Amino acid sequence: MFIFLSTKVCLWILFGIVCFSLFFWMLTYIVASYFVYTKTLSRGSKNNWSRDLPSSLDEFSLKMYDIGKKWHDKNVDYKKDVHIINEGLNLYGEYYDFGKKTCVMILSGRTESLRYGYYFAEAYSDKCNVLVIDPRAHGLSDGEYNTVGFEESKDILAWVKFVNQELKIDSIIFHGICIGAAGGMYTITNEECPDFVKAIITEGMFPNFGESMKNHLIEKKKPVFIFYNMVNGWMKHYTGHSMNFGPINVIDKLNKPLLMLHSKEDLYSTPEYAEKLFNLAKTKTKELVWFDHGAHSMIRINNTEKYDLAIKEFLERINIE
Repeated sequence: MFIFLSTKVCLWILFGIVCFSLFFWMLTYIVASYFVYTKTLSRGSKNNWSRDLPSSLDEFSLKMYDIGKKWHDKNVDYKKDVHIINEGLNLYGEYYDFGKKTCVMILSGRTESLRYGYYFAEAYSDKCNVLVIDPRAHGLSDGEYNTVGFEESKDILAWVKFVNQELKIDSIIFHGICIGAAGGMYTITNEECPDFVKAIITEGMFPNFGESMKNHLIEKKKPVFIFYNMVNGWMKHYTGHSMNFGPINVIDKLNKPLLMLHSKEDLYSTPEYAEKLFNLAKTKTKELVWFDHGAHSMIRINNTEKYDLAIKEFLERINIE
């Protein structure tokens, strides 16, 4: 009887240790996933994701910002500060009026204010007026969360209406980078998107943000399945959106011209998914231009001439003056 009770007690102790270990392990991942979510997709303070240069930039990023600043300084006389309110949020941008008939909207990615857009504006200013914007939760704009393109697409649509009604432009194109490309794709495939939005140009467009997140986790040697689902759970909790949905779910509705610019070295929006996105697009006018070199969102800095020529030829094909 004593031996039986001792064995039973030992089993209960072992069970308790296992339960405690599982609880501690789960709590650790819940806390860690919350930290990753808030660090990645929550602004926290207007000091974060501001118009100031990020504190840690690699060589290529610094060069991009420097080139962009020179473009801004050269064209500052054409600049007009602009502001709209959408869903109760104050949103800010800068409009460069070169007297053209078409306006390109530069749609930046996560953590990037309108200053990042200067660099890409350089490729357009001989053909288009330029609108660079602080996405919600970036720069001077209100907002707490980056929603990887979902809520941002509502803001993009509001900017489209502003450009048409207030600036009297009836030809608009999008140039989106990463999350900006996703927001642009959600907007241009929305039934409410006006006909005067003529085309979309994307760089590093992902199938959905989840695939990019998984690739980040693999690179950081994190347990993908558990960690990803927890981070996605936080996103659903705070924004109501899932990382499992993305451009790959809407691109088949696209009926306007598409130019995809993509690097074979992109580790986060992988080339295989770029091919899938391109093949799913039903639009009659589409082109996928490959670049041999360039990390994610770093194509133009590696081959500016080819990048700008691809845009120039695309605009000519779709009769953008």
